Amino acid sequence: MVRLSLGVLGLMELCVSALVHLLYGFYVFSTAAAGDLSQALSDCFRPHAVNMAKEKVVVPLDGSVPPIVLVHGIFGFGKGRLGGLSYFAGAEKKDEHVLVPDLGSLTSVHDRARELFYYLKGGQVDYGEEHSRIYGHSQFGKVYEQGHYPLWDEHHPIHFVGHSAGAQVIRVLQQMLADKEFKGYENTSEDWVLSVTSLSGALNGTTRTYLDGMQPEDGRSLKSICLLQICRIGVIVYDWFDISLLKNYYNFGFDHFGMGWRKMGISGLVDLLLGNSGPFASGDWILPDLTLQGSLKLNSSLQTFPNTFYFSYATKRTKKIMGVTVPSGVLGIHPLLFIRVLQMCRWRFPSDAPPPYKGYRDEDWEDNDGALNTISMTHPRIPVEHPSHFVVDDADCHTMQPGIWFVLLSSAQ
Repeated sequence: MVRLSLGVLGLMELCVSALVHLLYGFYVFSTAAAGDLSQALSDCFRPHAVNMAKEKVVVPLDGSVPPIVLVHGIFGFGKGRLGGLSYFAGAEKKDEHVLVPDLGSLTSVHDRARELFYYLKGGQVDYGEEHSRIYGHSQFGKVYEQGHYPLWDEHHPIHFVGHSAGAQVIRVLQQMLADKEFKGYENTSEDWVLSVTSLSGALNGTTRTYLDGMQPEDGRSLKSICLLQICRIGVIVYDWFDISLLKNYYNFGFDHFGMGWRKMGISGLVDLLLGNSGPFASGDWILPDLTLQGSLKLNSSLQTFPNTFYFSYATKRTKKIMGVTVPSGVLGIHPLLFIRVLQMCRWRFPSDAPPPYKGYRDEDWEDNDGALNTISMTHPRIPVEHPSHFVVDDADCHTMQPGIWFVLLSSAQ
């Protein structure tokens, strides 16, 4: 009876969570559409302003000032998607040296890193022959006729800023540059990256992935009934219908898997839904990379380089009361975010599953902001802890040096 009651409560929670996420997605989508419609109607009555906008000359990046590239996180989007909405609060509209690439919102960290390189240098995205063969998708993707910063090299390095999963994308890209993994670009190096700034970055994964449906036993497969299963089905159907108008507005980034109805047909759709093919079957999507096991695998091959500056801004919405970690408050925080923070505070790794890494302790992962654990945001820790320095006051900023993660912790009381 108790087990049945818990099952019913879990199902109710799943339904509410799915409904809230669906409504929020619809709200964002409709807000963007309404904004575009309003702008179009406004332009009809201001033809002079429209002509002025068309005549405005975009100053190309000449390398005199290092550009700042902002990399979005999961479910994010770059400039040109969702109409006039901006993932980074309009930063790209304030300075032409700020670039916001549109990368796959649910594609793997590896695929997004490859896309980021060609977005900057130009050319057709090459996901790598071996990687593409292993995960069953096309080796080549979108073509950038003109790179957004073709001058990019060690003499014209870039400042990178990544939010959430975007931080790992930057680190993987820097490692690829160091390992000279881009065919036709034999002179790449880690020094093409001037600085890396992580904003609540998923540097070591997040236990949120398990709460939303990833299996903690392996960190790759999905539970049969969970929020991520609903997400998976929605993405498959969205990509299968392949409606250009919608995909130009928002794209999950799986075009190189060829999941459209013209190629897959009805039988292909069934295979995708049953988990026999596609990114969710092969594991080549973002969620496995955000589990603790997936992050450990990624971090095992990623370095902190001696000539690059590293900065990290970590956040938390928790505090200790009599030794128990709880949400920091109900005021100034959305009720649903409060619940998510509480869930992550109380989550425990299954006792019958192997720990994700040597030395894992549940209490280390209790502090969080509702999406990521604070311990994950500070600096790379697993499987090997990288050099770091926690910034306590402004005096700590006068001794900045490369090759060390400078960490600033922001907490809400």
